[in-house]
Amino acid sequence: MHYRLNTKDTNQSKEPLRVGLTRLLPVMAGEGRNVALAFFAIIVSSSTTLTAPLIIAHIVDRFIATGDYQGVFVWSGILLGIYLIGLVSSYVQSRTMGRVGRRILFNLRNAIFTKLQELPVAFFNQNKSGDLISRINNDTDKINQFFAQALMQFLSNAALIVGAGILLVSLNPRLGLAALVPAIVVLGATRLLSGWVKRTSFASLQTLGGLSGEIQESLANFKVIVAFNRLDYFRDKFAGANQANYAASVKAGVASNIFLPLYGLAANLGTLIVLAYGIVLISNGELTTGLLIGYILYVTNFYMPLRQLATIWASLQLALAGLDRISEVLALKSDMAVVPSDNTKGDAVMGFESVSFHYPGGQDVLTDINFSLERGKTYALIGPTGGGKTTTASLMARLYDPSAGTVRLNGRDIRAFTAQERADAIGFILQEPFLFTGTVGDNISYGNAAFADLADGKLSQKLDEAGLSRLLSRFDQGLDTPVSASGDAMSLGQKQLIAFMRAALRNPQLLILDEATANIDTVTEKLLEDILDALPAQTTTVIIAHRLNTINNADEIFFVNGGTVTPAGSMESAVDMLLNGQMRS
Repeated sequence: MHYRLNTKDTNQSKEPLRVGLTRLLPVMAGEGRNVALAFFAIIVSSSTTLTAPLIIAHIVDRFIATGDYQGVFVWSGILLGIYLIGLVSSYVQSRTMGRVGRRILFNLRNAIFTKLQELPVAFFNQNKSGDLISRINNDTDKINQFFAQALMQFLSNAALIVGAGILLVSLNPRLGLAALVPAIVVLGATRLLSGWVKRTSFASLQTLGGLSGEIQESLANFKVIVAFNRLDYFRDKFAGANQANYAASVKAGVASNIFLPLYGLAANLGTLIVLAYGIVLISNGELTTGLLIGYILYVTNFYMPLRQLATIWASLQLALAGLDRISEVLALKSDMAVVPSDNTKGDAVMGFESVSFHYPGGQDVLTDINFSLERGKTYALIGPTGGGKTTTASLMARLYDPSAGTVRLNGRDIRAFTAQERADAIGFILQEPFLFTGTVGDNISYGNAAFADLADGKLSQKLDEAGLSRLLSRFDQGLDTPVSASGDAMSLGQKQLIAFMRAALRNPQLLILDEATANIDTVTEKLLEDILDALPAQTTTVIIAHRLNTINNADEIFFVNGGTVTPAGSMESAVDMLLNGQMRS
């Protein structure tokens, strides 16, 4: 199944504002009461702002014009009280929506990370981890900034614009309509340019994800880069990604800020129109000086929010672009769901029935494979590099589902097992095992519910009972030896020993070793063989190996190459098949 995430913009870039805001509403699920409180605070704050010019006009015409300074002081006190009410209400809405934004950020990041854990291995093979990190960190933060800051500013400014517009027209229709002409022009320009702003914002976020991917790849492989002296190659790749992000960011910055001078020009033109026309009306006796001052304040209250909306609009476009990228991940469905059991029983621990497999967009790696593995036996998979050995083992562990056919575990379709049931039944030791930050003890007990809460003393006892305690001597501090996720302080052989103990301690029904002893010395390898021999008699072992000395004790050998899995017979036949297969490869 294809899981590659889009790297291009979608038609949503042309959606109207109403549709964009509607798509953001589900993100606020559960925050209705807090949003309502913030909205009420906005209404109060906007009301105080819109009331102030009327009071100022009244003070000028009624008291200053007549020299009644006592009235000026009284009404100035009333005006101060109104401003204080506006201050408190603004604080309430800022504090409330700030918390809403942080909770939304928290929930979004949890939702994305949980979704990533539900997706199959194929998804991570098809997408760069750096881009996924960018979606979790950067894209969610754009939405947080919108809800914590821009949304309430948008609603507050919208309330001011509507209220100021109504008052401008109602107090003097001719003067009010003249003042609104520049606004009509810039709003039309905004509608025309909004799609372009959204597309440039989306492209900027995409290139930022690509840049994160290049950084992650370079840091993860830095030792190899230094060893092969390819700093120039990765420097050039990073420079290319950085240049693409720079160009996209500049374009997005220009697009996001293009409205600011337009709205500023409209505000200045509106003020100029009111001032010029207002003087004419005053000279004709149709307007008072106080009312002209009030009009100028209302023009400011109308156009200043419009200028702020230019910045808020850019934040909205970034939030919508981030939501597009987040929604794309959240909408993914795993094609590896648990299916109803067919209740088939059988003696074989593992069986392949007419199994074929290919990676997305590729040719078949396996074609119509049929074989079974009996309990308690040791099997070896050999073949040239790229022949399909690891793919076969991955299908056994259900890291992938076959393109056709059925893989059976204990006679049941392996898809009928839950992830926990499958993990309990199958142990898988990779050639390059992954470690988690913590201690050796943490890594050994990881994912094993029976040992997760054991103290180190009891864990040591369990290791001793399983014959694994001798391996701890390879670590300076035993179970307390620190481990980092990068594993830089440990040899690859030590990491394989930890993975071996982690798998063997589970007493799995099926134990898969993918070149698990490739980086281990001969003495330790012999010790591991003794431990394998001490596993329960019903444990089936599958060994993937390039070194033939590691499969001397195999009960049966399979040769994997060219899409087929063929019984190899004796060791001599296996050697001949391997040599012939490598020569053909």
